[in-house]
Amino acid sequence: MLMMSEINNNRQSIQQKLELDTLLQITQSINNNVSESDLYAMLKLSLRGSFKVKKCAVFVFDEIWECKTIFGNKLIFTPDKLDFKILEDIKKLTFIKDLDTKEEVYQEYDVVLPIKHQDKFLAYLFLTFDKDIPQEDEQIYFIKTLANIVIVAIENKKLIRQQVKQASKEAANQKEMEIAKQVQSLLFPKKLPYTQKIKVKPTYFPHALIGGDYYDFIPLNDNRFIICIADVSGKGVPAALLMSNFQASLRTLTRQTQNLPQIVEELNHIIYVNAEGGHFITFFIGLYDEKNTTLQYINAGHNPAFLFDFSNNQTHLLEKGTTILGVFSPLPFVEEGKIEQLNNFYLFNYTDGVTEVVNDNQEQLGIEKLLEVIESYQQNDINEIHESLIQFIHQFKQNQTYPDDITMLSCRVNLINI
Repeated sequence: MLMMSEINNNRQSIQQKLELDTLLQITQSINNNVSESDLYAMLKLSLRGSFKVKKCAVFVFDEIWECKTIFGNKLIFTPDKLDFKILEDIKKLTFIKDLDTKEEVYQEYDVVLPIKHQDKFLAYLFLTFDKDIPQEDEQIYFIKTLANIVIVAIENKKLIRQQVKQASKEAANQKEMEIAKQVQSLLFPKKLPYTQKIKVKPTYFPHALIGGDYYDFIPLNDNRFIICIADVSGKGVPAALLMSNFQASLRTLTRQTQNLPQIVEELNHIIYVNAEGGHFITFFIGLYDEKNTTLQYINAGHNPAFLFDFSNNQTHLLEKGTTILGVFSPLPFVEEGKIEQLNNFYLFNYTDGVTEVVNDNQEQLGIEKLLEVIESYQQNDINEIHESLIQFIHQFKQNQTYPDDITMLSCRVNLINI
């Protein structure tokens, strides 16, 4: 007979699979450029089926406010019923009973969930659930993430369509690239820690208008964080959109599990299905646990990260992991690396645009030379390290051009005397 904890774990596992399958279907549909009406229909089916939503009304701003999806309601709910004096003050999921409104139609719903993008309200979701309102932050977060992916994708479609109408084919292509660049710029974290305990420093120079590199820092709680870097094959709009979906998938997965092999397996499957062999991604992900002073990591076909362990006076090349993502499904193997007793260290990540720089003699910078240079700077402040590296690389290439995007990501952790 199953224990209650086992039943709950099974339910949680089933729900997580439903969420991942839903995310996969939505992102695949976005990549396949399905119509806006189909995306709204998929959102409706997902809310009704996977998340047990009994009643729903989705209002979206499309030059004017329009109701794009509605089901289960008894009263007529039209855009003129929206009370923006109240709604514009909502920052997150809010119970209807807490709103100061006399609109009778609101009373059919349990909660209202705003969808914002760059301080602009794009949509409001009014929801009533089959049973009790779910208290799990993960489920509410996933509903918001899913709605955000769909509505922002539609917003991007509208933006691109408006620009294309106003220009020639050549100008339209240029506009599309600029829009894709804006989409890509949203991938990178706006704030990174720079404290006595944790310092994170990125440097990013795209080779073309739209680059193919991505880095991230994801706090999990007060004691654990994820740091990662990735490089997608190919350039342009398709690569930027694939990396955008990759970021959304990664951030959703890290809310559901901190099991790195599981995260990497799911990311690989999503890329494999969405890219259909047209693109692949190299990826490094590390999870640092401050309490246990351990770094777990997986290197998926990426250049080895450099880890300088100052306490034990050791240097590690972080190479354990698997092959590139998006080529095989399932992955042929996944090996997790682990470094213990880390309380004072420097982690340096980079993309192959750094090591593939060549000079006038067609000599490549390479991993060994890069490691040698960083070893000479390792005790410096990470801002100084990046400045010195940029200067070194520029001098090394002489008259040659940069072959690819240049991305470097440094993380220094010092728990001693904190």
